[in-house]
Amino acid sequence: MVVTPVVLVGRHVRLEPLTRQHIVGLSEVGLDEELWRWIPVRVQTPEHMAEYVETALKEQSAGTALPFAQIDAATGRVIGSTRYANIERAHFRVEIGWTWIARDWQRTGVNTEAKYLLLQHAFETLGCNRVELKTDGLNAKSRAAILRIGAQQEGIFRKHMLTSSGRIRDTVYFSILNTEWPDVKAQLEQRMR
Repeated sequence: MVVTPVVLVGRHVRLEPLTRQHIVGLSEVGLDEELWRWIPVRVQTPEHMAEYVETALKEQSAGTALPFAQIDAATGRVIGSTRYANIERAHFRVEIGWTWIARDWQRTGVNTEAKYLLLQHAFETLGCNRVELKTDGLNAKSRAAILRIGAQQEGIFRKHMLTSSGRIRDTVYFSILNTEWPDVKAQLEQRMR
């Protein structure tokens, strides 16, 4: 499984490889405290955003992640970030996560289309057997959204990690398998129509 930077283009969102040039745009829309409520790290300043991007780029250099900037297709404006993470080439497995979208673009179809593009690339180009997703156990909105895209809940990792606030987080794991992708794809395409 060869995972290399790629641009994924939809009607509403373009996913392009994350670079340092995205830091200013990400900072313009991404310093909203509510966006980071359920993410283990807090990004509250442009300096924090730069650190967030640097961490993503280091993980990309290590071969464990492929981060993307989410770009509004109509305006070309940076509206968020997402990534493939925990890449396991030998097992044909990736995780989709570290996803956040600025408030003005939430509930617009951007997230569904971005997930569709990432899933399609994972299964149809990378040849993944499995795509994982996870979220904070308290994040009911995210859990519902992950189920809506067709993922199956697998379990809860209790006391899985510490958040930036010091709270011990339970993490809910979900997956989509390559054998499930045709049905999930059809459902997502129907939803996006």
